[in-house]
Amino acid sequence: MGPSAHIMPDGRRLHLQHGPIDLIIGAEGQRQRAFEAATARFSSILDELVAELSDLRVGMHPTMAEPNGPVAQRMHRAALGVPIEVFFTRMAAVAGAVADEVMAAMVSQAELTRAFVNNGGDIALHLADDAQFRLMMSDHVGRQLGHILVRAGEGIGGIATSGWHGRSHSLGIADSVTVLAPSAAQADVAATLIANAVDLPGHRSIRRRPANSFADDTDLDAREVVVGCGPLADDECEAALRAGRVTAHSFTEAGLITDAALFLQSHADILEGPRLVPVKKELTFA
Repeated sequence: MGPSAHIMPDGRRLHLQHGPIDLIIGAEGQRQRAFEAATARFSSILDELVAELSDLRVGMHPTMAEPNGPVAQRMHRAALGVPIEVFFTRMAAVAGAVADEVMAAMVSQAELTRAFVNNGGDIALHLADDAQFRLMMSDHVGRQLGHILVRAGEGIGGIATSGWHGRSHSLGIADSVTVLAPSAAQADVAATLIANAVDLPGHRSIRRRPANSFADDTDLDAREVVVGCGPLADDECEAALRAGRVTAHSFTEAGLITDAALFLQSHADILEGPRLVPVKKELTFA
């Protein structure tokens, strides 16, 4: 089936869906023009990505040629900035890059005070003048973890969350890692790699399986991803979070992200301040 588009029952949000891409979009200002621009741009995004998918699933290295499509180029640029040497592919930025691309189309065609493009929890933001964006954080079972307040002028254009409970596979045991960054693609890559780093290699309570044993289309091949994590002692949670914090600091020191919050069972580590985003909730303007 091709792409679908419909206005949600509240009349203020647009739902776009095509294959695995599922967007919820909100806009204030010239909403109708923004929604028309989003729908037009969205119509070809999946086909553009599929045309380069085999190359985008290759392990990232700095000498790789830039891909052709605009979304793939956003993925490539976000991947180039990664300050740590670990395996990952440009697919780590795909959800955020799609959100960024649709947001760019909206902003180019409409005057907006506030807008978001939510791609399954990876979110592109646009805030003008003195606009604010307030969100709640919750874990994978709905337990509230705090709130986020993003203000115009803070340089935050993207929010992303990753963890082993999410829709993508994770090499680490973080319940969730949420990142604020200048773009959604940058936030997406950082959240993925920080979540991968929250880990206790070899721990008996952690269950792992090769990614390709239950997902034929994975870019992780036979690398073992987390499929379960039993209760951990306090010191074990703290050790795993410390490992993730080291990676998070690498991103902040490189100026690639603004903030991050890491959650594991009953433990949390917030780098700069509680300003992050819900994992599996629809977003509304405060």
